[in-house]
Amino acid sequence: MDAIMNKVGSYWLGQKASKELNSVGDDLNSLSSSIGDGTKWLVNKIKGKMQKPLTELLKEYDMAIGIFPRDATHYEFDENTRKLTVFVPQICEVGYKDSSVLRFSNTVTGYLEKGKLADIEGIKTKLMIWVKVTWISTDGPKLHVMAGMKKTRSREAYEVLRDGVMIDKF
Repeated sequence: MDAIMNKVGSYWLGQKASKELNSVGDDLNSLSSSIGDGTKWLVNKIKGKMQKPLTELLKEYDMAIGIFPRDATHYEFDENTRKLTVFVPQICEVGYKDSSVLRFSNTVTGYLEKGKLADIEGIKTKLMIWVKVTWISTDGPKLHVMAGMKKTRSREAYEVLRDGVMIDKF
């Protein structure tokens, strides 16, 4: 009789523990969907889904690693749709070695392909006025920025991480 009670007790305990673990996982998923975009990475870290640094992702897709400000380290990337969302801590401008300037919103989105970030939302560049950047592509030593018209720049100027200078509005 003791052996049967031990087996029943073990089975019951195992079921209870499994239910509790599933409940914790559900709670984490619920927490993930209810908090802001910038902190989802923390939930993914707790769940064991570590992502590579943004610079490594950009290298993997043959993009210049310095196109985003140095402190833009948190991002989301959906490998199925290729949608990239980069979280910039504060609205800022970044000046590059070739005297070009990019202005970044708090959230930058686009679709990442090999050598191209397309359908960009959240980046502007200064031509004579501030103009929305719609895509950035790389071609060997060149970097092309489409903002109303295509501007070709030296890729080398965008291969170094730079600090953004805080501004009031995008």
